[in-house]
Amino acid sequence: MARVRVHQHVNPLSPYYRQSPRPIDIESVFADPGRPLLLDIGCARGRFLLRMAEVETAWNYIGVEIREPLVEEANRLAAEAGLMNLHYAFCNAMLWLEKLLEGIPPGVLRTVTIQFPDPWFKRKHSKRRMVNPEMVDTISKHLAPDGRVFIQTDIESLAEEMFALFRADASFQEAPTDLNPFPIKTEREKAVEDKELPVYRTTFLSRSRIGP
Repeated sequence: MARVRVHQHVNPLSPYYRQSPRPIDIESVFADPGRPLLLDIGCARGRFLLRMAEVETAWNYIGVEIREPLVEEANRLAAEAGLMNLHYAFCNAMLWLEKLLEGIPPGVLRTVTIQFPDPWFKRKHSKRRMVNPEMVDTISKHLAPDGRVFIQTDIESLAEEMFALFRADASFQEAPTDLNPFPIKTEREKAVEDKELPVYRTTFLSRSRIGP
């Protein structure tokens, strides 16, 4: 079946994307809500999570995406594949991640991934970038004590900006890495590596995971 066609970019500050999402109820979306949870913020078409849910079945997965048609398509594909450990949510994460996650029980969210978010290159558009101090604070509050945040992008200036936001939060300590720790790569990651271009990556750990 042909892919759903959508605009590559949407303005997250426009009125339509300011609507508040419903909090995720993991009891209703997962067959086993007690499994550790991986949250992929800005999941696009969701293929990374689709494959992860197939190969690492001991986890639950939530993908968050601002383009609603992609969320609908991804949930349809997950249902067709019979994946009861995978769910996608329509949400403007730069504004509403806290609302989306407010029902997640403590200790469940173990991993967060932020992979190749829209860089919004123009200076006047920089306020549209997904990762902001509010998002970092939300992740800090919801991430389990043994949690980790993995970030990657092919835009060096964006990498520096995102990494700096997490470094500024005392809840995290950086554990730099040049490698993707997952068995699956996003479509963007594969495209960049096929062109032999650099990818900028790092991991942040909850401080309680590594001690004082």
